[in-house]
Amino acid sequence: MTKVRHFKSLLDINKKEFIRIIERAIALKQESKNGKINDALKNKTMAMIFKKNSTRTRVAFETAMFSMGGHAIFLSSDTTQIGRGEDLSDTAKVLSGMVDIIMIRTHDHSEVEELAKNSTVPVINALTEKFHPCQLLADMQTLYEEKGSIEGKKIAWVGDGCNMCNSYINAAKILNFHLKISTPYGFEPDKATLALGKENVELCDLPGTAVEDCDLVTTDVWTSMGDENESEKRKNLFKGYQINQNLFEKAKSDAIFLHCLPAHRGEEVETEVIDGANSRVWQQAHNRLHTSKALIEFLLDESN
Repeated sequence: MTKVRHFKSLLDINKKEFIRIIERAIALKQESKNGKINDALKNKTMAMIFKKNSTRTRVAFETAMFSMGGHAIFLSSDTTQIGRGEDLSDTAKVLSGMVDIIMIRTHDHSEVEELAKNSTVPVINALTEKFHPCQLLADMQTLYEEKGSIEGKKIAWVGDGCNMCNSYINAAKILNFHLKISTPYGFEPDKATLALGKENVELCDLPGTAVEDCDLVTTDVWTSMGDENESEKRKNLFKGYQINQNLFEKAKSDAIFLHCLPAHRGEEVETEVIDGANSRVWQQAHNRLHTSKALIEFLLDESN
C-alpha cells in the first residue's frame, strides 16, 4: 500500500519536491493562459474544512479542483458536526472514506496533526497559527519567476514573527536562501522552528538592517486572526516596522515586495510600496491558484 503524503508544513517535502511543485505550477499557469484543458483531477473530490475565514485560500483550492475536472466541498465548522464537538479524528475517518483529499484551515496546528494521523487520504494545512505552507509555495513561485534560482537569495521578513515568518524559516532551510528577520521584542518567530533553520536565518535588531541588500522584502499584517484584542497595542509596538518607501529603498534596486494579503495599507505597508513598480503582490496572489493545482497533483501522485 502506498504511503499517504500529507502537507502539514513545508518540512513534509524536500528541496527537489519543492522545486518540482513550483515548476509544475509555472507549467500549469502557462497551460491555463494557452487555454489548454487539463482534467488530471477528473472524478477527484476535495473536502475543504474552514474554521477560519478565507478569500484567497478558498478560491484557489476550489478553482483548482474545478478547473482540473474535480470537485470541492466547502465545510464550515458552523454548519457541520465539527461545530457540535465531533472529534477531528472521527471526522478524518469519515471524510477519508468519501473524498480523495482533505484541506483544513484552522487555528490550532495540533488539529492538522490529528486530522492527518487519522486520515487515509492526503491532508493539506491551509493555515494554522503556526504555519502557512501553501502561501510559501506561491511566494517561492513568484520569486522563481522573477529571479530564477532561489538558492543564495537574500530575503527580509519585517514585522510579526507569525505563521508566515515560521514558514519562511522552513523555506530558507529547504531551499538554502538567507533569511533576515526583524521583529519587535516579544514577537519573535517560534523558537523550535528557528532552531531548525538557524543556519539560514539572521535575526536583526533593526528593520533597516534586515532589508539592506535584499532581493525580496516581505511582511504580513501586524494583528493576525485571533489576536484582534491586541490590535491597538500592536499598532504602537510595530510603528517602526512599516515597509515604507524609505525602508524599501535599502534593498537592492531590483528587489521585489510580497505580501500574503489581506493588507492593512498605512499600517504594515505603505500604499506607495504595495502599489509600486517593485510590488508583485497580485502575481503572488494569483499564483496561489497554480501552486494549489500543483500541490494537489503532487499529493495524489501515488508514485511519490
